[in-house]
Amino acid sequence: MDDELDQTLGAVGPRLRALRRQRETTLADLSAATGISVSTLSRLESGVRRPTLELLLPLARAHGVTLDELVDAPSTGDPRIHLRPVTRHGMTMLPLTRRPGGIQAYKLVIPGGSRRAEPDPQTHEGYEWLYVLNGRLRVVLGDQDLVLTPGEAAEFDTRVPHWFGSADAEPVEFLSLFGRQGERAHLRARPRTQPPPAGRGSGGAGWTEGWGDG
Repeated sequence: MDDELDQTLGAVGPRLRALRRQRETTLADLSAATGISVSTLSRLESGVRRPTLELLLPLARAHGVTLDELVDAPSTGDPRIHLRPVTRHGMTMLPLTRRPGGIQAYKLVIPGGSRRAEPDPQTHEGYEWLYVLNGRLRVVLGDQDLVLTPGEAAEFDTRVPHWFGSADAEPVEFLSLFGRQGERAHLRARPRTQPPPAGRGSGGAGWTEGWGDG
């Protein structure tokens, strides 16, 4: 049992290093986000410092993974991020992207009436785009209090105080595109290059939609 525990804990260091490098995060950035010193983080990643629950909890939050994903890593230090749901502040988040850096995509589900009724707006670096799939999403953004319904979207600088939750007793599902460094998602529109087929009418300009880092 002790050998198995040592093997599991020994795999945590390579896992932490792989997660940080995949997200292109420096030790200094991670230290600022977790309150853990750079030297301690370095010793954890190298395996010199034995991981403890007190250290792993803030690291799991900072990396956006579950505690199980940190302590149950294979002994080879597999750096792949398995897309598993994560529950935070009453919300269930499912990562939809793997690429390091840039805009990250998530699907979020908030149970109806499960979050506190009084909004508590927060601020942080980044830019976010929301798109409602099902239910009604209440978005408090600065001095605005909005309710978005399926098919509606909102985008905002996350340095503006913001909060969101279910607008009623029903759960709400929505997509989130988030850029930590302020990257913005935008639609690219290009005019139709070929004339419409005869008998179909001019129909105006055509649209090609795609996501890009602005």
